[in-house]
Amino acid sequence: MSQHSEPRTPYYLIDKARLLDNMRKIDRVREQSGAKALLALKCFATWSAFDLMRAHMDGTTSSSLNEVRLGREKFGGETHAYSVAWADHEIDEAVSHADKIVFNSLQQLERFAGNASGIARGLRLNPGVSSSSFDLADPARPFSRLGEWDARKVLPAMDRISGFMIHNNCENADFPLFDRMLGQIEERFGELLKRAEWVSLGGGIHFTGTDYPLDAFCARLKRFSEKFGVQVYLEPGEASITGSTTLEVTVLDTLYNGKHLAIVDSSIEAHMLDLLIYRESAKIEPDAGAHEFMVCGKSCLAGDVFGTFRFLEPLEVGDRISVQDAGGYTMVKKNWFNGVAMPAIAIRELDGSIRTVREFTYADYERSLS
Repeated sequence: MSQHSEPRTPYYLIDKARLLDNMRKIDRVREQSGAKALLALKCFATWSAFDLMRAHMDGTTSSSLNEVRLGREKFGGETHAYSVAWADHEIDEAVSHADKIVFNSLQQLERFAGNASGIARGLRLNPGVSSSSFDLADPARPFSRLGEWDARKVLPAMDRISGFMIHNNCENADFPLFDRMLGQIEERFGELLKRAEWVSLGGGIHFTGTDYPLDAFCARLKRFSEKFGVQVYLEPGEASITGSTTLEVTVLDTLYNGKHLAIVDSSIEAHMLDLLIYRESAKIEPDAGAHEFMVCGKSCLAGDVFGTFRFLEPLEVGDRISVQDAGGYTMVKKNWFNGVAMPAIAIRELDGSIRTVREFTYADYERSLS
């Protein structure tokens, strides 16, 4: 369905003008560094926005069979297939949708190299260092299952692969840290990299953020590419859509229990799950004023709290709140916990009009359960 009207809250609102700002920075990186940019579907896969994004990115990268198929069918361009572990019944279909396939382990490569003989094959490397401050999201955590770490074991497999994927950044807005870690990768895996044709440096690099040193970043990518003679790929997820999307909610009730509380028609567990997983606060702008309220979700979970914010006026029933930066790892993780209404998805077009692209009903809830 698609209709030119603003839906009832809650709903995710993707602002194409803000999205375009990120796309222009990606254009600049592609032009200056020679790197190619693939949208990380694990972060953002709302294909109704792909009409804008595909003109500024080279394709998609995936973490599952469903994602690689979606990338091929809805985005186009170059399609990379990756999974932590491919199943026997998945591999042939994954290969049919992909231009490149990345295996997570040497054992997976051995099992499925023949199935993927018609496309470019790669292997994930784990450099043992990352920028993650969360153990839960740290690909270099002890006993990590994410990629091969011993270059000596990988070297004999170079006749079956043409490139590598290395994903060790996580919300990394620190260019000097990125630079140092890339230097460690060069030192640890240099013998492998100089035999490769392409290298994906993954996502988690916040290069579309405010004041990020894009020129230095581009120069470093180009230097890496020229040193090893490889095509560099980036896999921006959050960097593609940061700041572009809000979760629009309405205040349903207010209470006072030692602190002013406002309950809204949404839930972090159902609609912004990473806030709960990583114990973070949502963002509301301008978060200024004399009146402080804890904004709470409507699920039965006691800790269903968006955060505590300041407002110019006391919140009242019916007031609208825009939760900022709600595009990444939200729509791909939304769920029916408590049967709370699933947010609709809407797009603010470049001309300012709002188009509702998806609404969810009781029938969707019912079908999700049996």
